[in-house]
Amino acid sequence: MLFPTTAFLIFFVAVTIGLATLQRSYEAQKIWLVAASYFFYAQWNWRFCFLLAFSSTVTYIAGLALERVRTQRSRKRVVAATVTVHLLTLGFFKYFDFFVESGNGLLRALGVPEALPFIEVILPVGISFFTFHGISYVVDVYRGDVAVCRRLTDMLLYLAFFPQLVAGPIVRAAKFLPQLYRRPERDFGLAWPLALIVGGLFKKVVMANFLATGLVDPIFDDPIHYGTPDLLLGIYGYAVQIYCDFSAYTDIAIGIAALLGFEFPPNFNQPYRASSLRDFWRRWHISLSSWLRDYLYKPLGGSRGGALFTARNLMVTMLLGGIWHGAAWKFVFWGVLHGLGLGVERILFGRGHAEPRGWAKGVSTIVVFHFVCFGWLFFRADSFDTAWLYLQMMAQGSPSLVQATPFTIGLIVLGMALQFAPPDMHRRVAAWVLAWPEWALGAASGTLVLAIDAVGPDGVAPFIYFQF
Repeated sequence: MLFPTTAFLIFFVAVTIGLATLQRSYEAQKIWLVAASYFFYAQWNWRFCFLLAFSSTVTYIAGLALERVRTQRSRKRVVAATVTVHLLTLGFFKYFDFFVESGNGLLRALGVPEALPFIEVILPVGISFFTFHGISYVVDVYRGDVAVCRRLTDMLLYLAFFPQLVAGPIVRAAKFLPQLYRRPERDFGLAWPLALIVGGLFKKVVMANFLATGLVDPIFDDPIHYGTPDLLLGIYGYAVQIYCDFSAYTDIAIGIAALLGFEFPPNFNQPYRASSLRDFWRRWHISLSSWLRDYLYKPLGGSRGGALFTARNLMVTMLLGGIWHGAAWKFVFWGVLHGLGLGVERILFGRGHAEPRGWAKGVSTIVVFHFVCFGWLFFRADSFDTAWLYLQMMAQGSPSLVQATPFTIGLIVLGMALQFAPPDMHRRVAAWVLAWPEWALGAASGTLVLAIDAVGPDGVAPFIYFQF
């Protein structure tokens, strides 16, 4: 069930009607949200609802165990056992076939017949996200950063809450669970959440989908038939596409959660205006980059040692971040590339280097953007061979422009312009329409949604981050 569909609209209306009917009991509302979230998840594959419930139950029991055991050694064992269960589950579903294929490739290279079985494991949607939620909760309880969740219903809802279930953002337990212990009193109104949702629909249905079908997919599927201008625009187009696609999902998720009374943290902050790689990762997929920082980079030692020690920790963190994105060597390379870039930055400029100013900042922003785009080439290509072929054709290709059109070029320009718009644009739009009557706001939102649906390409492609 995708956000920009009639099916989801009907589902969401049913959820809100149920919440209104159960207004007198917050516990009943939470049970209703759990049931709705599992129904939402079952639309992909109902069998994996048992996996989600298993992950939630293991996490819940681990939290209770951490409260009851007294010795530090026993507490560490509980954390280690729980994290191991989560990682083994994630590893089996996400990486088993990758390791089998890589192992068989190594055997073939050594002249040994293939011996490892290939069983084609189906990847559950959103497994990385609810696994990371579970791990962060257990570690935070161990550290004393969050209170133990005593109700199984609350834990089930924390891991399964449908706005962020399949593609984030990764919401920390310290942020989400307190909202379950008492009925949220905050009232976001309609203007700001609807501005987020409508803006997200435009980025996904119009910008990301048109760039994918009209430019990016044809070029990446067969780069040998395109000249250098198309190939270069194909990379720029993908940079804008993946930003619009993923930030659209999180904008819609944040808006939907706000309509239900829950607050989610922001997940993007105009990443392509970053003037350093460190700044880029503070702006791109903020919930993941901060998760990797707090649960991997800092436990490794962070920046407490020298520049080389810090560079090593950055490399390990980004390597595992690349592997998190997918079971393929191209993601390993992408992670290593960013690890090298961050390490070189730290060695050359030190820990607390100031951001450049004036013309130097402009040059740095251009350099960082093209470094990121180079990484996106490997991220998007279906294999290493395709990526290297893409680069070869760019170097020796013709100057012809075949695939790109004024419309797709305009979408790229608009996507880049969004990186330099006012950071609080959604709230400014919300403040502007706040004086409107609610009926006018609803009518305007409905009209915009219909217009977006009318101009968008036929069908709605799944969000890119569903595969992670």
